[in-house]
Amino acid sequence: MYRTHNCGELRLKDVGKQVSLSGWVQSGRDLGGLTFIDLRDRYGITQLVFSMDDNVDLCERARKLGREFVIAAKGVVNERSNKNMNRETGDIELMVDEFEILNPSKVPPFTIEDDTDGGDELRMKYRYLDIRRNPVKNNLIFRSKCSLEVRKYLDEQGFIEIETPFLIKSTPEGARDFVVPSRLNQGTFYALPQSPQTFKQLLMVSGMDKYYQIVKCFRDEDLRADRQPEFTQIDCEMAFIHRDDVLDNFEGLTRHLFKSLLYVNLDEFPRISYDDALKYYGSDKPDIRFDMKFTELSELAKGKGFSIFDEAELIVGICVKNVNLSNKELKELTEWLRRPQIGAQGMVYISYNEDGTLKSSIGKYFTEEELNGWKSVLNAEQRDLVLILSGEKERTRKQMSELRLEMARRLGLMKDGDFKPLWVIDFPLLEWDEEEKRFFAMHHPFTSPKRDEIEKMMSGDLETLKNLKADAYDLVINGNEIGGGSIRIHDRELQEKNFNLLGFTPEEAEKQFGFLMGAFEYGAPPHGGIAFGFDRLCAVMNNQTTIRDYIAFPKNNQGKDIMIDAPDTIDDKQLDELGLILKTVNNYQ
Repeated sequence: MYRTHNCGELRLKDVGKQVSLSGWVQSGRDLGGLTFIDLRDRYGITQLVFSMDDNVDLCERARKLGREFVIAAKGVVNERSNKNMNRETGDIELMVDEFEILNPSKVPPFTIEDDTDGGDELRMKYRYLDIRRNPVKNNLIFRSKCSLEVRKYLDEQGFIEIETPFLIKSTPEGARDFVVPSRLNQGTFYALPQSPQTFKQLLMVSGMDKYYQIVKCFRDEDLRADRQPEFTQIDCEMAFIHRDDVLDNFEGLTRHLFKSLLYVNLDEFPRISYDDALKYYGSDKPDIRFDMKFTELSELAKGKGFSIFDEAELIVGICVKNVNLSNKELKELTEWLRRPQIGAQGMVYISYNEDGTLKSSIGKYFTEEELNGWKSVLNAEQRDLVLILSGEKERTRKQMSELRLEMARRLGLMKDGDFKPLWVIDFPLLEWDEEEKRFFAMHHPFTSPKRDEIEKMMSGDLETLKNLKADAYDLVINGNEIGGGSIRIHDRELQEKNFNLLGFTPEEAEKQFGFLMGAFEYGAPPHGGIAFGFDRLCAVMNNQTTIRDYIAFPKNNQGKDIMIDAPDTIDDKQLDELGLILKTVNNYQ
């Protein structure tokens, strides 16, 4: 046997046992008469001991073992005299009387330690080595446990796991598709699914009233820390339900995951409308671990001769509790706001001092009595700092949202282990693009308007359509969108109307989605669903910002797998079989 136990298993109760261990050499220490080897597998580390007094040849061989050599060792478990309290196996060691090198190793390109000296690109090139490190290994183990708990919970709620196709047809809405040429039907292409949306709706028509799938999805879009070209969703759909049925079910799933995996009992899941999220936080995914809600000040601040306020579409402030910044700190904060990433022209402040006085950057235009009169509106008290931005409404809200988050970071208000979920509801159904003079779907083309807005949608003018609300919802945790969904359209006439508003001709709508609209004519039930970003959920639960370390073999920021060198060219024979010809552009093929 290569091993009778793993390297994280042995304890004091095993002292005196003859055992076999196998794993990788983490490190070695030569102390003359004794040689110590730390042997590692995915379960932990056990110290091996080789004694010159017992076996000189064995000890000499052990001294030649390099890092990451794969070995198998046999011996007797012994109680350590110098215990390592930072290791679960730190009470014991293995007195080796026999070992075998199963495979030697080249010197690794970076140290296989929790705190490694390898950069991101180097570790991605040698991802199979990076996974040996505890941080990445533990992330993948957490992901595995999380997927198991998802399945357990949804199975208990009566959901059925059903796989949907990966080779589907391309659709014009959403992000770009990855396309796959067909050899048997040359000149035609499959697309990899951005989500199983239409298939899960068809499953509702099929009578499978509670569906779920932990499914790979693909989007050919620009990448960020929380995006990959291929990612995983917890994808769900339910029939004969209203919005609150979906929210209650998946609030329950979220509570279950946090309790079973983190031993955290989540507080209430407040619900806030999309409009209020923008009004009070400047974001449709607000972080509510701290307060600092926006207060609109236009009525108080305009008409005093301060042109920056008088000419602004919006004047908005936040109250930062128990903070007194120096002039240098206020100037530095203003410069931070002026960076191109934020783009603010400047910042106004009012500092309410503990002694009842105040200092402000607009004292020339407003009396102390006027500024003190703002306190009640801003919910401000002595020792509080008020920060104010003004300008065009949408841009100013975005800038204030960034300022709010930055103040929370500087004040340490975003604490690891503090999780604050909320639902953002009542999203707009449509987004008007002023340049293209057309509507786009805020969520996707199959999202239903709220029931009392259906009549407006069917007969409304442009301004009415701009203000339509959808039965759509997002789950947000600590400022991260974890998942989103909606109640779907299940009526052919309403679906055709929505396609029309989105600029589809009847012929285009039929060609792209006729299969779905046709299904609606055979008794489609009311239905709705949600999809959680599984990779992102795992990252947020562990207070991390990037999803990459929860994916075994991720792509880099250019969408490349630098370990296997993909994407890559294919040979001419494959191109001929697919009926493809590569165009030569600027001498590059």
